[in-house]
Amino acid sequence: MLVTHPFHPLAGRRLHVCRAVRRSSGLVFICTAGDGVTVTLPQGWTDRGPAPGENRLAIDGLGALSALVDALMSRGVEPVDGGSS
Repeated sequence: MLVTHPFHPLAGRRLHVCRAVRRSSGLVFICTAGDGVTVTLPQGWTDRGPAPGENRLAIDGLGALSALVDALMSRGVEPVDGGSS
């Protein structure tokens, strides 16, 4: 398995997966990093997680959303009540 998290000290290294464990936060892999060192990594920090950018908001999308909200507000469209009435 490849460590893909850009800020992890082992980023770019391949590790041997000893086992996978399901936790409340999601799937984690228990791996050996050599010299008897064991590392636990969340699935999203590896090449077995979602592709980069998948399930994330892009700056272009946020800009378009902001422009839409501004346009609706200028037309006097009331915000949707969250059901608190």
